[in-house]
Amino acid sequence: MQIYFLGTGTSQGIPVIGSNHSVCKSSDYRDKRLRVSVWVSWGDNSIVIDCGPDFRQQMLTSGCSKLDALLFTHEHADHTAGLDDIRPFFFKQKKNIPVYAHLRVMDNLKKRFDYIFESDNKYPGAPSVEPIVIHNNQNFIIGNTEIIPIEVDHANLQVFGYRIKDFVYLTDVKTIDNVEIKKLKGTKILVVNALREEPHHSHFSLQDALDFIHLIQPEVAYLTHISHLLGFHEDVQQKLPRNVFLAYDNLQITI
Repeated sequence: MQIYFLGTGTSQGIPVIGSNHSVCKSSDYRDKRLRVSVWVSWGDNSIVIDCGPDFRQQMLTSGCSKLDALLFTHEHADHTAGLDDIRPFFFKQKKNIPVYAHLRVMDNLKKRFDYIFESDNKYPGAPSVEPIVIHNNQNFIIGNTEIIPIEVDHANLQVFGYRIKDFVYLTDVKTIDNVEIKKLKGTKILVVNALREEPHHSHFSLQDALDFIHLIQPEVAYLTHISHLLGFHEDVQQKLPRNVFLAYDNLQITI
């Protein structure tokens, strides 16, 4: 299984528009972060989790040329605003692209991208999708591989993370119930959000993320959905446990 970090930044990305913060002015490529998303491929399967406003740029940079499914964590714009840019995949593959999401998220997408979901009098330049609603505790199959939805809370908003074999991807987590934590046990690679050092009302802080990693005990953990307020990549990485790494845009790992 191949994991490609398409974006590892928070909702504003790094650098933040108009910011004079030192991290936003960093020359280290690892400090330049697009909105959070990940490309997962195994065998002949190629899926993307979340497609924010940087989706087109991420697809061109990564070289992704096939999209078998698009999985959404939740409806916030930094995770969904790039949906229209699946058009080249639709035109090339000549079939509806499966879109997986919670019912609430699917309803939100249908309002914002009604021209994609409508079936009557459809504009010929619009992509078409196959909407598939995800329910908690109901696993689903992509390419003969079981996908396990993980329900977490982003303050008061429900969010889905996903486990694919020994890989777990969680973002925008603030709290998670014990029954969901049990679904994560035994995972080898855990990806989880770590916004900044200071506590936040709807995201894990760095210490929250480290405590969570210690609880799950993966072989390796990667931090994502990172704000410029966390600090310089190089400085933060030196403070982390030996099996915990800051993810960065275009990082690739193999499981």
